[in-house]
Amino acid sequence: MKTLRFRPCGNFKVQYREELTVFDTDFGRLWSAVGIVVLFAVVPWIATPYLLYVVNLIGISAIAALGLNILVGYTGLISLGHGAFFGVGAYSAGILAVTYGIPFLAVVPLAGLVTAVVGMVFGIPSGRLKGLYLTIATLAGQFIIEYVLVHWESVTGGTMGITLPAPSIFGVAIAGDLSFFYVIYATAVVMVFGAVNLMRTRYGRAFVAIRDNDRAAEGMGIPIFRYKLLSFAVSSFYAGVAGALWGYYMISITAEPFTLGLSVEYIAMIVIGGLGSIPGAIFGTVFITLLNEGLRWATDTIMNMGGLAGVELTMAPLREFVFGLAIVLFILFEPRGLAEVWRIVRSSFKLWPFSY
Repeated sequence: MKTLRFRPCGNFKVQYREELTVFDTDFGRLWSAVGIVVLFAVVPWIATPYLLYVVNLIGISAIAALGLNILVGYTGLISLGHGAFFGVGAYSAGILAVTYGIPFLAVVPLAGLVTAVVGMVFGIPSGRLKGLYLTIATLAGQFIIEYVLVHWESVTGGTMGITLPAPSIFGVAIAGDLSFFYVIYATAVVMVFGAVNLMRTRYGRAFVAIRDNDRAAEGMGIPIFRYKLLSFAVSSFYAGVAGALWGYYMISITAEPFTLGLSVEYIAMIVIGGLGSIPGAIFGTVFITLLNEGLRWATDTIMNMGGLAGVELTMAPLREFVFGLAIVLFILFEPRGLAEVWRIVRSSFKLWPFSY
């Protein structure tokens, strides 16, 4: 009599180390490698100069949005000062490069560390505040940093700003959109991989525990104030690295871009992309950046058309209106963001042609 042997259908984890793997299957590893190869080998050569500029902005913003998602999506601490931390990273890079002559490879991580320290200072109120009160505290930090960047003229240059020198790596100059593309996306890949691994460690699990129930987390022995400060530091480090890359890419730094509006854009990126999701931060960045560029092009086109002087006042706030409408629609109809849409699409392909 034959003994029937049943083989499990699906991917089942039977050991803890399997739970901690970045990729569940070889298929995921293969397609991740293919995606990286296509990104670095194909995209730069088929993109126009303007499109390559937009792609570079997406890469920089994705790093900053990923840091904010660690703070808001994984730790549950809402911050309205991320745009200011982005500016601290840019100015830190300028000061380190111009005043102290530190090379590019050292400036970028050092700017991230300086921003992490600033983020921890403004994260101190998180020990006693949460929810709306913490949001107001970070909003105050946004305005304080804006004021310092403009009025500390002996360090930041005031309204004149700072002009960064051309970066180089091991004597090879980085100039033009194509060179910056490789630098930006190489950094982005490292930062994404770092975020994925951080969430697999006890620190990442502590962040999630604090987000879900900080009292229960404290009862389990997690020092929540220490981990909240750490979350602020990690989030600010990502913003600082992104700000440093942006500063080198734009060459000249002034305080105008680092306003509350930029902080709200980063909030929109992670809300639309999906809170508590690393791919969601990237999806949201792509969506918001393309939406901004599309609305800017549409507004400029309509306002530059002859004989439409009366329409200009109506079309001027189009960008802000559509931007806000997109956020509201996602919150109402898909609160888990684009990451959830991607999960549904991916599951449909896995189950096709069956619906169950």
